[in-house]
Amino acid sequence: MAEAVSLTFPDGSARDFDPAATGADIAASISKSLAKKAVAYALDGTLRDLSDPVGRNGGRVEIVTRDDPRALELIRHDAAHVLAEAVQELWPGTQVTIGPVIENGFYYDFARDEPFTPDDFPAIEKKMREIIERNERFTKEVWPREKAKEVFAEKGETYKVELIDAIPEGEDVKVYAQGEWFDLCRGPHMVSTGQIGRAFKLMNVAGAYWRGDSDNAMLTRIYGTAWANQEQLDAYLHMLEEAEKRDHRRLGREMDLFHFQEEGPGVVFWHPKGWRMFQNLVSYMRRRLQGVYEEVNAPQVLDHVLWETSGHWNWYRENMFAVRCADEEAEDKRVFALKPMNCPGHVQIFKHGLKSYRDLPIRLAEFGAVHRYEPSGALHGLMRVRGFTQDDAHIFCTEEQLAEECLKINDLILSTYADFGFEEITVFFSTRPEKRVGADALWDHAEEIMGGVLKQIEERSGGRVKTAINPGDGAFYGPKFDYVLKDAIGREWQCGTTQVDFNMPNLFGAFYIGKDSEKKQPVMVHRAICGSMERFLGILIENYAGHFPLWFAPVQVVVATITSDADDYAIKVAERLKAAGLLAETDLRNEKINYKVREHSHAKVPVILVCGKREAEEGTVNLRRLGSRDQTSLALEDAVSQLATEAVPPDLRG
Repeated sequence: MAEAVSLTFPDGSARDFDPAATGADIAASISKSLAKKAVAYALDGTLRDLSDPVGRNGGRVEIVTRDDPRALELIRHDAAHVLAEAVQELWPGTQVTIGPVIENGFYYDFARDEPFTPDDFPAIEKKMREIIERNERFTKEVWPREKAKEVFAEKGETYKVELIDAIPEGEDVKVYAQGEWFDLCRGPHMVSTGQIGRAFKLMNVAGAYWRGDSDNAMLTRIYGTAWANQEQLDAYLHMLEEAEKRDHRRLGREMDLFHFQEEGPGVVFWHPKGWRMFQNLVSYMRRRLQGVYEEVNAPQVLDHVLWETSGHWNWYRENMFAVRCADEEAEDKRVFALKPMNCPGHVQIFKHGLKSYRDLPIRLAEFGAVHRYEPSGALHGLMRVRGFTQDDAHIFCTEEQLAEECLKINDLILSTYADFGFEEITVFFSTRPEKRVGADALWDHAEEIMGGVLKQIEERSGGRVKTAINPGDGAFYGPKFDYVLKDAIGREWQCGTTQVDFNMPNLFGAFYIGKDSEKKQPVMVHRAICGSMERFLGILIENYAGHFPLWFAPVQVVVATITSDADDYAIKVAERLKAAGLLAETDLRNEKINYKVREHSHAKVPVILVCGKREAEEGTVNLRRLGSRDQTSLALEDAVSQLATEAVPPDLRG
């Protein structure tokens, strides 16, 4: 018997096992019931097949059952294989290519002369259920490279042969089978197809070039989703229905907020109402920064040499727009770049003039327009654009001030999100990536400080804020916090960030004079709250489904008349509302009042004040709220007072 290895269990206990012991053996050694429920196991956090031996290194072991959140990835992975088998059973001769797990589901790309359509889904889903009912075991074999190429070539699977050629020499060629059907795959998988369950659904189809290259053949990609149970699937499908209703692009059209067009791909054409909302958001943020940050503005176009110094030209060049004078005869032949971010400009502002330790911390904020190249296929309304505005700031401080500054940023971010109704927040601590700049000692120091701050964030929130670690996901220049908020239908959005940077001040030779009269390098903290103002506004549109709180609505009140007899009074009402600071409009058209109400409700106007001849005589209005059929009769001054109070932004309320 080989020398035993020690395995540590989640409860902290440790036991010795033969290196040949599999995950199934370990589960059985704990209990028969666990062995029946197990679908995989994790060794030092890495999921593995239950049939895999633990090997000679030992480590921390966890048995994964189907109700474990980690099993969801396996359910989807297995479902992708079943989808591929179902398609090949129904349409022999179809080639399968790749089929990964993605967020909330999976897809598989198929090569077939006639593309698939959603009309094919019922037949495919029926066949998938049949395969799942067969409950075939997943088995794994490692094949010699030449055998694998020969077998797949005989099957006519030319794409699989190409994939095998792409596997690095020395790496195993793994083949997973379920019954007689098999596929090239890295794994892992659950024990059998029956463990997938019936909570799956095919969603849509799309064209996809082989390996994402437009010079290659066009394949058909079938997307699906799979969940642990029907309740989760139903909840997801309901969320998708809600998301479609809330799509900010559709609401942007209905509310006349903005548009996009081909001549400006990835940049926003703001309409008056949309720009009003945008400026309202900027004004809110500007008020929150007042007295704490100094607002600055750095140039849009800078010589590429500055970006070489900052490191962006090497690390980020493919996402940058390079510009030069269009006149070939121009005297200045330099290459410039549209700024993709504000930080190098802020360092230049910090460097202008001598700074003392007494001046620190210095907090520079900018609502800076930046431009980044995004592939056309990745553009998505306000959520993914090429030109946007960052609510960016950079804090220059001493190492001793770093923790306190990070906590102040945290408090500002959380209170901002609360003002917009976001209460479920997760703070992710992202540590050093594989590719990075700076000495390990600096990273050690920064991560130690940030780790301590993370604990304080959790303690101070009283459990309201969740925290988690994202190993290896830090910026190339330093560790960071990412703030992820959850919207009204449960979707998560990463918006705010706090990033520690010991590197950039050094690259630009930024310094301050310390207490000892010597030059000291400041710590630079990058921070954003909304992130992209355009994207944050898109999130708000979808979160509220256009039903904005009164203080944030682009049009707060419409005064609509029943008959022309009330026109003069309606104008008077609107003027009184405007005098109280409200964004009010009148609708004096010769249309029925029900038509007017429907139209303004469709445009998501929060309040409609209805005025007829009687209201004009009595000095009253009928107040109607968006989403309600009820009307309340109020004296004009009472209505104005009530709405003016409600329209005060949350940061200005007493």
